[in-house]
Amino acid sequence: MFEDRSYKRTFYSAPQSVESLIAAFLEPSIIVLCYLAVSTFFGEPILRSSLTLCLLVFALTFPGRNRFTENRISAVIDVLGSWMALLVILALCGYATNSMGYFEDHVLYWWAGLTPVAQILAIELGRFERRRRAGVTRRGAVIVGGGPLGAKVARALRDGPDKGIDFLGYFDDRQDDRLHPEASALVLGRLQDLSDYVRENSVREVYITLPLGSQPRIVQLLEQVQGTTASLFFVPDVFGISIIQGRLQDMNGVPVVGICETPFTGTNDLVKRISDIVLASLILVLISPILLLIAIGVKRSSPGPIIFKQRRNGLDGEEIIVYKFRSMKTQDNGPVVKQATKDDERITKFGAFIRRTSLDELPQFINVLQGRMSIVGPRPHAVAHNEEYRKLIKAYMVRHKVKPGITGWAQVNGLRGETDTIDKMKARVEYDLEYLRNWSLALDLQIIVRTARLMLFDRNAY
Repeated sequence: MFEDRSYKRTFYSAPQSVESLIAAFLEPSIIVLCYLAVSTFFGEPILRSSLTLCLLVFALTFPGRNRFTENRISAVIDVLGSWMALLVILALCGYATNSMGYFEDHVLYWWAGLTPVAQILAIELGRFERRRRAGVTRRGAVIVGGGPLGAKVARALRDGPDKGIDFLGYFDDRQDDRLHPEASALVLGRLQDLSDYVRENSVREVYITLPLGSQPRIVQLLEQVQGTTASLFFVPDVFGISIIQGRLQDMNGVPVVGICETPFTGTNDLVKRISDIVLASLILVLISPILLLIAIGVKRSSPGPIIFKQRRNGLDGEEIIVYKFRSMKTQDNGPVVKQATKDDERITKFGAFIRRTSLDELPQFINVLQGRMSIVGPRPHAVAHNEEYRKLIKAYMVRHKVKPGITGWAQVNGLRGETDTIDKMKARVEYDLEYLRNWSLALDLQIIVRTARLMLFDRNAY
């Protein structure tokens, strides 16, 4: 399930496209413009407080997510969820800074109601324009190579978001019994026929999926097809591994294909760090009375320190110290660490409560300010567990391409608490890798809101 989706995302990823550029600015721009429009409609002056709010909102929502290719219902749910999460963050900021009085209530109410409507309308207009352009500028495409990779590319062309492509068929020199079953009935000719077919049928795109061992044939093929106006694409067979943020880069004139890379580079890294600092600072201020009460409860529950410090692996696998409120009578932090289980005798009564509600994790907001962790990211496991699972689970250590998080995509999808089987841990790792492939600030906000709901209603952690 995850490999097919990651392939499509990597295959169609085009951050430099006009559509992606529009999507990056669309959401933050609509939110800001809606606020300015509502303020103007009610005759409210645009003061410094309003401009500060606009800048904060733009920073929190940039870059916007490309929802033009999503399912309509999923896009609406995503817009509403992201907008509600942003409103919660803004409300917390306003409460913590005592700045709510600078804004008129009726302006905020109308802004909160109209903004998601404007976003959904903009998405629908974008969908209409994509369909119109697809109908006007349809592009014929062929694939060179009828093997498993060629069949996978064909499925991506047919099922992908770009509906303006007409997949025509394959070119291959092999006999039908050596081709993929999906390709054998759609062979248009041999490799030597490709150039003439492309020219006579106005084919716009050619995808080459031959193995690297066929390099002389690939070079010869390129020389032939370059005499046409078709766009050429070479698809390397690297999709047997988990691709994280795969993209082509230029290294001083040398093309380099990135296969496994952190999503937090350049602007993304800055956005992630600023959001972590702002949110962690606000949350620590708001929950400081709760921290004090929990500290008293831990101290009275059993002898021992209030804070439990555990060695875990952080960014790039480096060892870090993570803070938690102590919930057990003993502290396992050596080469062998036994996971907590249901009705574990080591857990105190008060410890069971703070584990069930995830209140034992609250000191990790200090780790976020220290730069060791992020609010959202793959949950850090004990060093002893990492050494065990890295040998058993494919791509396990890829989750360390980013800082570990207090909460994560796996946790809000039901994978909290004990991972008592290898299958449960594999599922958790799959969700962590999915988070790395699809990261956005909107996704982080969605995870934070869902985590807050789980803290109140989930009973799977112990």
